[in-house]
Amino acid sequence: MSVKLLTYCEHERDLKLDLEYTTEFTKTLYQKKFNKLHGGNDVSLPCFTIKKASDESEKFLLNTSYFIGLDWIETNKSALYVAPKLNNETREIDFLGMLLSSLKHDSVAKNLDELFVVKWHKPTIEISQKQDLLTPFLVVEFLSLVKQIVRKGLKKSYYNVEQNLQGRIKGKLLVSKTIKHNLIKNKNLYTHCSFDEFGIDNKENRLLKKALVFVKGYLPRYSQLTSHEELQNTFNYINPAFVQVSDTIDISEIKQTKTNVFYKVYEHALYLAKLILKRFGYNISNTIKEKVQSPPFWIDMTKLFELYVLGLLKDRFYNQVQFQYQFYGNELDYLLNCKDYQMVIDAKYKLRYLNGKYDDDIRQVSGYARLRKVYKDLNKKQGEIIDCLIIHPDQDGIENLLNVNLKGRTIDHYYDVYKVGVKLPLI
Repeated sequence: MSVKLLTYCEHERDLKLDLEYTTEFTKTLYQKKFNKLHGGNDVSLPCFTIKKASDESEKFLLNTSYFIGLDWIETNKSALYVAPKLNNETREIDFLGMLLSSLKHDSVAKNLDELFVVKWHKPTIEISQKQDLLTPFLVVEFLSLVKQIVRKGLKKSYYNVEQNLQGRIKGKLLVSKTIKHNLIKNKNLYTHCSFDEFGIDNKENRLLKKALVFVKGYLPRYSQLTSHEELQNTFNYINPAFVQVSDTIDISEIKQTKTNVFYKVYEHALYLAKLILKRFGYNISNTIKEKVQSPPFWIDMTKLFELYVLGLLKDRFYNQVQFQYQFYGNELDYLLNCKDYQMVIDAKYKLRYLNGKYDDDIRQVSGYARLRKVYKDLNKKQGEIIDCLIIHPDQDGIENLLNVNLKGRTIDHYYDVYKVGVKLPLI
């Protein structure tokens, strides 16, 4: 059955869909949502909404939000693909570049939860490899985490080994295999044995190695990845550490992997390794196909922008900036406490700050700056004003925050509330 694939961009507002795409629509409203936690509360945000126009026409109106991805409109009939792009821009946002930039800091990797969702239980949708946003996203995140693991050293543990030993016995003697492979063939000096060894060739590292084999075959074939020299350098840095690790592991073993609390980075890296193998159907030949079968998925660009800004802040302020500062249901994006700046900072993935402001956002960040806990952590006295800063995307803005005066641009009609526009990488 032929599936109609509608292709649009994020930030669309009341866009009229062509009738050729909507003739088979059976509902007056279609909507997909992204569920996430905010300030300890469950929040459900729309990824896209398609609704019938209120006039007498047969037109349907499309609204996309701050999510990119792929999903069904009507299962097995029509689907929607949402690409990353800022309004009035002719080039796509390089969301992989944003992710790579933020993951330069190991501490950022601890905040990757709820960045994306994959609906594995839904039927897959056929798209071109160039449209595949999910796989490169998983690859970039996976390689960044494995690089952290390699820097700290691969996990060592006991694992079971079976060997055909000559002239000696070690561990448990495997009688049936010894008879079948040795005695029947007149190899009387050999015995099949099972024993434990301590080293890096354990089940967890084998799973990572298996995923790296798939990544190796995929990297040269996706142009958006090959353009990132840093990514290939990351792979070249990782690869030698796994030379003594086998890539032989059964699917049943993959499902049973467990992680140690002392190796927290492993938990997310193993999760991503499983997703990558599942994404390619555990078949390495799928890494070279021009057409791919993708499960429905969504990537939260608001969260990605928050991580990107966090990376820019850490480039300059390191551990003097706290991320997702939580207190009694309130969740600040960043709290900056250093010699030159004591600020409550919010990242807003919105374009309205290019030529104006959004009062609700300013009220929100100003409210955070009145929390007693914030005053205590910044060592401020009651009555003192705490500066507020909103960081937003601006393609005419700055590329980094290294030498920027964060108080250089005030927001009209407000005291001590500032804004800074940062340039996002483009493809």
